Amino acid sequence: MSPDSDDTATYVKSLPVWEEFADVLPTKNYQSLPGDWLIAVTDVVQSRQAIKQGRFKPVNMAGVAMISAIMNALGHQDIPYIFGGDGAALACAPAEKELVENALAKTIAWVADELSLELRAALVPLSEIRKAGFEVLVSAVQVSSAVVNFAFIGGGIAKAEKLMKEGEFRIERAAGADYPDLNGLSCRWTPIKKKGSRIISLIVEPPEGHSHVSAPVMHQILKLVQGDVSDGHPISTDGPIPQWPPAGLDLEARARREGGSMIVTKLALYFYSLFAWMLFKTGLKFGEFDPVRYRKFTGLNTDYRKIQDGIRMTVCLDDSAVERLRQYLEEQHVAGTLHYGMSEQDQAVLTCYVPSIGTDAHYHFLDGAGGGYAAAADAIK
Repeated sequence: MSPDSDDTATYVKSLPVWEEFADVLPTKNYQSLPGDWLIAVTDVVQSRQAIKQGRFKPVNMAGVAMISAIMNALGHQDIPYIFGGDGAALACAPAEKELVENALAKTIAWVADELSLELRAALVPLSEIRKAGFEVLVSAVQVSSAVVNFAFIGGGIAKAEKLMKEGEFRIERAAGADYPDLNGLSCRWTPIKKKGSRIISLIVEPPEGHSHVSAPVMHQILKLVQGDVSDGHPISTDGPIPQWPPAGLDLEARARREGGSMIVTKLALYFYSLFAWMLFKTGLKFGEFDPVRYRKFTGLNTDYRKIQDGIRMTVCLDDSAVERLRQYLEEQHVAGTLHYGMSEQDQAVLTCYVPSIGTDAHYHFLDGAGGGYAAAADAIK
């Protein structure tokens, strides 16, 4: 392949896919993005304040909206991406710049009008990131037989976020009610919690002057959350628990109505979700939809841990595991090997992107419900 790729999907399909999460810790398992690519980044302005007001679901919905809007605009899911709670980042080829810009502009408009939040967005050339002395290296890891997640090191994603917050390469909102295609964006699952455990949202970053946290340190962090066979995964092997009516139905209706009647859209979703809930409760199949398999793959496809220069995780741990983890992180912080921020809450929430219920390739984004990654980022500051 040439150094520069004509489209995002071609490049992504050329990446080696590692089988275990630990395989994306060594830097040798990463490769540079093509030099003419772009990095799209978003975040919700004053997200912490919105979360304090109990609006964690809209904040997460705004974060995932960018990913679903761009995947729908490009017509495929072969895009290197990472979800950060109140925002997201992804990489794309220059041939798709206009489509990505339009999707971002429309997503900003939708978040403002339907969620009453301000979504900030930028599309940063990788060349500018490299001029500043940073890099974007990417690696792909299999999380299930149907879904691949992506890891990033090199400091380039963080630099793109910094440039966005400084107003560089800013994307303005689309005019009027010109909204993106958000088909598949939903958040129907009941909040996730386990008796006797706490939900921990953790961000571990490299110290100044370093592009990533060392692999041995990240290995030890993983070891400390592997207290049982779940590796700290908040969702059981059977998958999350369905509920009806879904708590996020209003948000899903706002994503689906496309300028139409909110009442009609909500009524349709009420009946559709009731039928789905009955299938989940009974385990009965309907056409291509197998509710037992869908629940299982929901757990498998959930991004409860990821890499962006260091580890980001939303995990379920008992009190003793939390204290062991905190002690190790504090020791490493004092030693100058990392910075970290942690938030604790009683439950976690899922925001989902489901292109089709007839396949296993559905995407689920996890965050803590009491502040999550946004609160963990504040703790670093």
